[in-house]
Amino acid sequence: MSLFTVGTKPRLSLAQIINMSVGFFGIQFAFGLQNANVSRIFQTLGESIDNIPILWIAAPLTGLIVQPIIGHWSDKTWHKKWGRRRPFFMIGAICASAALLIFPNVTEIWMAAIMLWMLDASINVSMEPFRAFVGDMLPDSQRTTGFAMQSFFIGIGAVISSLLPYLLTEFGVANEAPRGVIPDSIKISFLAGAAVYMAAIFYTVFTTREYSPEEMKSFGEVAEESQKLSIKTPASSFNRKGLIWTIIGLALSAVLYLYNQSATTPLEKELYVLTGGITVFGLCQLLAGALVKYGKLNGFAEVMDDLNFLPPTMKKLAVVQFFSWFALFAMWIYTTPALSQHIAKTTDPTSTAYNDMGNWVGVLFAFYNGFAALFAFLLPVLAKKFSRPTAHLISLFAGGIGLISLYFFTDKNMLIISMAGIGLAWCSILAMPYAMLTKALPAHKMGVYMGIFNFFIVIPQILAATILGMLTKHIFNGDAIMTIVVGGCSMIIAGLLTLRIKDK
Repeated sequence: MSLFTVGTKPRLSLAQIINMSVGFFGIQFAFGLQNANVSRIFQTLGESIDNIPILWIAAPLTGLIVQPIIGHWSDKTWHKKWGRRRPFFMIGAICASAALLIFPNVTEIWMAAIMLWMLDASINVSMEPFRAFVGDMLPDSQRTTGFAMQSFFIGIGAVISSLLPYLLTEFGVANEAPRGVIPDSIKISFLAGAAVYMAAIFYTVFTTREYSPEEMKSFGEVAEESQKLSIKTPASSFNRKGLIWTIIGLALSAVLYLYNQSATTPLEKELYVLTGGITVFGLCQLLAGALVKYGKLNGFAEVMDDLNFLPPTMKKLAVVQFFSWFALFAMWIYTTPALSQHIAKTTDPTSTAYNDMGNWVGVLFAFYNGFAALFAFLLPVLAKKFSRPTAHLISLFAGGIGLISLYFFTDKNMLIISMAGIGLAWCSILAMPYAMLTKALPAHKMGVYMGIFNFFIVIPQILAATILGMLTKHIFNGDAIMTIVVGGCSMIIAGLLTLRIKDK
C-alpha cells in the first residue's frame, strides 16, 4: 500500500535533489573530456580539419538510436531493488568507463572513430534515464530546480574535466608527443574520467530510492492500462508515410550520386548521411506498418507510433532545440582549430602554439561550464520572475552574442567574457526545455518521449557535421572562426523561437 496521499507527489528535500543529481557530474566529466579533446585526438592522428565533422557524426548517431530504445525499456522496467532508471545508469557507467580507458591509447583514425561511437553510446545509456528521472521523482513545482541542479553538476564536472589536461601540463605531464601519438596529459585525463564516472553514478544509485509502480499509480500519474502496449497508428498510415520517406531518401541519394559522378566539384560525401537517414526512417515506418498489420506488436512499433503523437509543446520545443544544438555542435567541433587559426595563427596540430591553444580552449570550456554551474542558482529565479520560456530566451540571446564575440576578441584572455554568455545559454539548454517538456508528457511515457526529444538534439548535430565542413571549406575558405559566428546566429534564432511557447 502506498504511504502517500492519492493524487499528490511529495516535494523532496534539497539533499534528496542533490543526491539524485550527482550522477550527472560523472556523465558530464566524460562528456567534457570528449568535447574538448576528440577533435584534437583526430588531428593528432593525422586527420585534416575538413574531415573532422564527418568523424563526429558517430556521436549524434548513437544518441539517435540509443536514447529512444533506452527510454522505452526504462519506462517498462521495474526491479524491486534497483528500480526503473538506475539499472541503466550503472550499465552506461561501466561501458563508458571502459571506453575512456581505451580511447587515448588508439593509434589509427578508424580506431578513434569506433571509440567515439562506443563512448557516446555508453554516455547516452546513462544520460537519457536521468532526464526522465527528474520527471519521475519531482512534482512540477520542483522540476526547474531539479534540472537546474543537474546543470550545476554538469557545469562542475565539465569545469574539472576541461581543465584537467591544462593542469596536468602545469604539473609537468607531457602535453606534446610524436606525430600519431596521444599526449600523456590526455591519457591521464581520460583515466581519471573513467574513475569519476563510476564513482558519481554509483553514488546516485545507492543514495536514491525510486517510486514503485504502485506509488506512481497513487499519485495519479500511471494507470494500469498504461503499462500495456498501445499503438494508435493504423498499418495503412505507417505504410503511406514509410513509402513517401523511402522514395524521397532514395531519390535524393540517387541525385547526389549522379551529380557527384559528373561534377568537376563534387558535393561533400557527408550529404549521404542525410539522404541515407531519410531512407532509413522511411524503412522503419514500413517495418512498423508490417508489424501492426500482422499483429506482431512490440516496443519498436510503439516507439514509431509515439513519433506520430508528439505533444504540441514538444513540437515547439523541438524547433528551439534544433537551432540551439546546431550552435553548440559548431562550437564543440571548431573552437580549437578556429582559435588556433584566428588568434595563434597556426593550423599545425603538432606545433607548440596549436597545443597551447588546445589547452586554452579546455580552460575556456571550463569557464563556460563554471559560469553554467553558477547560473544554475539564477535560472529558477529568472523562471519564477518572468516565465520559463522568457528565461530561456534571455539565456539563448546571451549565448549567441557570446559565440559571435569570439570573432572580435583577439586577446585570448578576453574570450572569458564570451564564455559568460555561452555559460548562461548552456545552463538553460540543459534545464529549461526539459522543465517545460516534462509538464507536457504522460508519466508512463516519460522515458521514451525524452528519448524521442533527443532526436531534435541529434538531427541538428548530424546536419552540422554534414554541412559545416562544406561551409568552412567552400564558403569561408577555411576560416573556421566564421563557422563559430554562424553558430551564434543559430542560437539567437533559437531564442526568438521560444516566443511561440506558452508555459503557465
